[in-house]
Amino acid sequence: MNRSIKKVAVLGSGVMGSRIACHFAGIGLPVLLLDMVPKEATESTKPAERNKLVNDALAAALKSNPSPVFTKAVAKRITTGNFTDNMKDIAQCDWVIEVVVERLDIKQIIYEQVEKYRKPGTLITSNTSGIPIYMLSQGRSEDFRKHFCGTHFFNPPRYLRLLEIIPTPDTDPAIVDFLMQYGDLYLGKTTVLCKDTPAFIANRIGVFSMMAIMRVMEQQGLSTDEIDALTGPAIGRPKSATFRTADVVGIDTLVKVAQGVAANCPTDEAKDIFTIPAWLEKMVAANMLGDKTKGGFFKMDKSGGKKEILTLNLQTLEYGPKVKPKFASIEAGKQIDDLKQRIKMLVAAPDKAGEFYRAFHHHLFSYISHRIPEISDELYRVDDAMMAGFGWEIGAFETWDLLGVAKTNEAMKAAGFSVAVWVDEFIAAGNKSFYKVENGKRYCYDVASKTYKLLPGGDNFIILSDLKEKTVWKNSACTLVDMGDDVLGLSWSTKMNTIGGDVLAGIQKSVAIAEEKYKGLVIANEGANFSLGANVGLIFMYAIDQEYDELDMAVRMFQNTSMRLRYSSVPVVVAPHGMALGGGCEFSLHADKIQAAAETYIGLVELGVGLIPGGGGTKEFALRAGDEYFDGEIEMEALKRRFFTIGMAKVATSAHEAFELGIMRKGIDEVSMNINRRVADAKRSVLEMYNEGYVTPMQRTDVKVLGRGALGAMLAGLNGMQLGNYITEHDVKIAKKLAYVMCGGDLSEAALVSEQYLLDIEREAFLSLTGEKKTLERIQSVLKGGKPVRN
Repeated sequence: MNRSIKKVAVLGSGVMGSRIACHFAGIGLPVLLLDMVPKEATESTKPAERNKLVNDALAAALKSNPSPVFTKAVAKRITTGNFTDNMKDIAQCDWVIEVVVERLDIKQIIYEQVEKYRKPGTLITSNTSGIPIYMLSQGRSEDFRKHFCGTHFFNPPRYLRLLEIIPTPDTDPAIVDFLMQYGDLYLGKTTVLCKDTPAFIANRIGVFSMMAIMRVMEQQGLSTDEIDALTGPAIGRPKSATFRTADVVGIDTLVKVAQGVAANCPTDEAKDIFTIPAWLEKMVAANMLGDKTKGGFFKMDKSGGKKEILTLNLQTLEYGPKVKPKFASIEAGKQIDDLKQRIKMLVAAPDKAGEFYRAFHHHLFSYISHRIPEISDELYRVDDAMMAGFGWEIGAFETWDLLGVAKTNEAMKAAGFSVAVWVDEFIAAGNKSFYKVENGKRYCYDVASKTYKLLPGGDNFIILSDLKEKTVWKNSACTLVDMGDDVLGLSWSTKMNTIGGDVLAGIQKSVAIAEEKYKGLVIANEGANFSLGANVGLIFMYAIDQEYDELDMAVRMFQNTSMRLRYSSVPVVVAPHGMALGGGCEFSLHADKIQAAAETYIGLVELGVGLIPGGGGTKEFALRAGDEYFDGEIEMEALKRRFFTIGMAKVATSAHEAFELGIMRKGIDEVSMNINRRVADAKRSVLEMYNEGYVTPMQRTDVKVLGRGALGAMLAGLNGMQLGNYITEHDVKIAKKLAYVMCGGDLSEAALVSEQYLLDIEREAFLSLTGEKKTLERIQSVLKGGKPVRN
C-alpha cells in the first residue's frame, strides 16, 4: 500500500519526547503530544491544569538551547493533551511514537491503551534503547505486532542525524523499508537498520569507545583535560570530545549503558572494558552526574565575579583550574587541514599522543571486527551509526582503511589484541581496504559473500570526493568534477573553506567550462561548513600595507564572480550546509537557486569585522528590497527590514529561517532535509532548469532605490541608537555606509538604478572602511582570537 504520514502522536513529553515532537512539527506535520495527568488533578480540574506536565515540558524544550525547532512558528503545529483524556485522539494519527519511562510494565500499559484506540495499519514505534524491542510487542494483536518496531532517535533529535530502525521478528518488512526511507527523505536522518542486540549499534560502539579511552587513560597516566584534547576535533570528533560528552549525556546514563552491555552480552570478548572504574562509581555515588547536577568531569565556577570552567581530578575527586595540554604532535597537526592526513600523522607520532592513539585504535578495531555479524551484517552500518550518532567525521572501518588494514592488523596482534577471523581471511584474499570507489560509485566489503557490494542510495547521495577520477579541472584550492548527465560539480578545500583568489578563479573557470560543454553547475563541498566567508587575513594584510589598488582588484573580482554566477548562460545551483557566512552567503544569494541543507546557518556578518558585504551582498539586498516595493509594501519598512538583517549581522539558525530573513526565496530556493541528499537534489534542480529551457537573465537596470529621503530617516535612527548606547561610534560609521549603499546614495529622490551602479558604491564603501583603524582592530581580533572586539 502507498503509506503517507499526515499526523503523528508522541506519547511521553520528557526531554526526548518533546524534542521528537518538535522535529516532526519542523518538517510540517501536525503533532499530538501526550503525557500523564498530574497526581493532584481531578476529573473536574481544568484542562490546562490536567495538561500541566506536558505543557511545561514542551515550554522547556522550546526555550532550550540549541533550539529544537527550525522556526518559532513550528510550535503552533503541536497540540498537547494527556493519556486519560486524549488517548482516543490517536485514532486520527498515522504514526504513534512511544517515549515513556524505560520500564516494560509501564510501556505495556500504554500499549494496551494504544491498541484500544489506534486504527488498523497505524505505525507504532518505541524510542527505547534499554529494553529488547521484541519484548515490547508481546501479547499484542497481529496487526499491532506487524506495524511495530523500534525507532531510536538520538538527542537532540533535530541535530543528531542518526535514526536506528530495529524490527522484531513479527515486523512487516514493508514497514521497515518505509521507515528507512521516510527517516532519510523526510526526517533528514541517516537511517541505520539494527539488530535487536543490547545498545543496538551506535551506543554499543560509542560507549565501548569511551570506556576503552578510560582504560587507556589509566594505563598511560593521562588527565581528563589531556584526553579531551586528544579525542576532539584533532581526530575529527566533536568539540565535546569524551568527558564533556559524558557530562552532557549524563554520567549515570553512560554507566547504565555500560553495565547493561556487561550484564546482557556474556559472550562479548571485551566485556571487561565495560567494568566501571572505581573513581567513576564514586562520582555516581556522589551525584556528580554532569550537567544535570551542575558538576561532573567539569563544573562551571561563578565565584569571584567571573565564569571559569574547572576540571575534576579523578584521584581526589576535587575540582581545579583547567590545564591546557601540550602535545607536540597535536600542535603540528593543527597545520594539517586534511583530516585523513592528520590522523595518519597523529597515530604514527612518537610522543605520548601517538602512544594513546595507537592503543585506542587497537581497542576500537579489535572490537568492531568482533561485532560483525553480531550487531550488523554490514560494515558500513557501523560507520554510518558512529558518524551520525556520535558526530565522528570518519567512521571506524574507514579509519582502519586509512591506517592500512594489513599493517594495523599486524601491529594489533603484536600488541596482544585479538582480531576476528574474517579480517584475516579478508587480508589473505588480497583485499586492501573495506571501502573502494569505482567509477564514482562507493562499494563496501560484504563479509557474508566475501565480495564488494555497492552502497545503497548511490544516486541520491552524491559524494563529490568520490568523483576524483572524473576531474575536469582543478587548481590549488578547487576541484571541478563531472557528476554525470552533463552536470559539473565544483568544490573547494581551504582552511574553514574561506574564499581567496584561487577559489574566485576556480568559480569563474568552472562557469566558463560549464557554459562551453555542459548543462549546468553545482557548487558544494564536504567540509564541516560550506564557507566562513572571504579570507579576512588577506584583506587585513592588504589594508595594513595600504595596498589599496590590490584590495580594489580583489573586491572587484569578488563582485564579478558573484555576478558571473548570476548571469551565466547555464543554470548554477549552490548547495550550502553548516555555516555559510559572508562571501559564502553572497555566492548563495547570486545563484539561480539555493539547495540548502536544513541545518544551514547563513547570513551576511561583515559588520562584525567593521565592514559591509562587499561581494555583491549589499547590492543584492538593496535589489530585493526594491522588488518588494513593487509588491505594494510600505517602502521604508521593506528597506529597514533588509538593512537591519545586515546591520545586526543576523544569521539564520536554519535554512527554514533563511526564508524569513529574505536570504532564501519562497517558490525558488529549496531545503534538503537530509544533508547527504543536497548535492543530488542540486543536480536535479540544474537539470530541471536546463530542460525547462533556461535563459540567461538580463542584468538589472531597474532597481528601485529611495535616495536621500530614506537615507536621512535611517541616519537619524542610527544617531538615536548611539545616544541610547546601543551601538558604538564605529558601529554608526559602518551602518551609515551600509545605509548609503542600500538607499542608492545621496540621490535627491527615489530612482531606478543599475546593479553595476550599486556594486560600484558598495565597493567604494567597503574600501573606505578598510582604511579605518577600528575596523582593522576588529579584523585583527578575529584573526587572533576568533571574536571581534567591540570598539
